[in-house]
Parts: sequence; structure tokens; C-alpha cells
Amino acid sequence: MSGRKIPHHHGRSTIAIPLETRRITEAPDAIAPDGLEVRVLGSLARGALAEFRLAPFATGRAVAHRTIEEIWVFTSGKGRLWRKRAEMEEVTEVGPGVAIVIPAGTHFQLRSESAEPLIAIAATMPPWPGDGEADPVAGVWAPTV
Repeated sequence: MSGRKIPHHHGRSTIAIPLETRRITEAPDAIAPDGLEVRVLGSLARGALAEFRLAPFATGRAVAHRTIEEIWVFTSGKGRLWRKRAEMEEVTEVGPGVAIVIPAGTHFQLRSESAEPLIAIAATMPPWPGDGEADPVAGVWAPTV
């Protein structure tokens, strides 16, 4: 964390919130349950932002989140995203400029189909709560990560 703390007025109380600055690093901060590399960009009480990266021609594991929702914006690479929720199911071509949503409980799986990594910046709401949030599910492709 960097920066100085400033008062933040939330309701009647004053809370000191750090001013955090981060840069995308070459090494990931974590590996997500679906096998994607995670580089955390920032986190607050109600949401977080991270870069998710899948290696060229790799396929992630299919998962479903229990409580969190995400919005992804793809910035690099090309691939496909499978999503299934109740009776709705689709495979979407993804690449730079494509934005998708993943509501809580949605089954999803990502597949890279280019020689460069498939990269998305994603907002997670609320922030990732830790182990046990993602459940493995049956996907449409054999995972390679």
C-alpha cells in the first residue's frame, strides 16, 4: 500500500482508507480456481479489480462462483467463453473490446485461441472471499491448466 490516509465519510463515521497504487506485474499474485493467472490491481470493501490471464492456446477449468459477480473486459488475445445459467447457455467469441458479465452461480469456462495470452481486466463484487468460493463444474472443453 502506498499513499497517505484521508478521511472518508461513510454514513456518520469517518474511516481512513489508504490510497493504493499498483502496477500489473509479470509474476501473478495468485492462480484462480479456474487456472487463470491473477494480478490484483486494487480492492475496496465492495469490490476488487484484477487482471486475469490465460496462456496461449490454453483452456481453463470450468467453475461456478457461489456469491461473487464479475464484469470482464478483454484487452488482449482471442478465445471463447462458455457460460451456462439455468436454461441459458452460450459460447461467446472474446477478444479486445469485448465485455461480459458473470452473475453468481453461472457456470463458465475460458479457452485461449491465439498465440498471445488471453487477458481480461475484471471487477469482482464483492472482493474475492477466499477458498471455497468457486466450485468445479462440468465444462465444454478439456482443461489444460
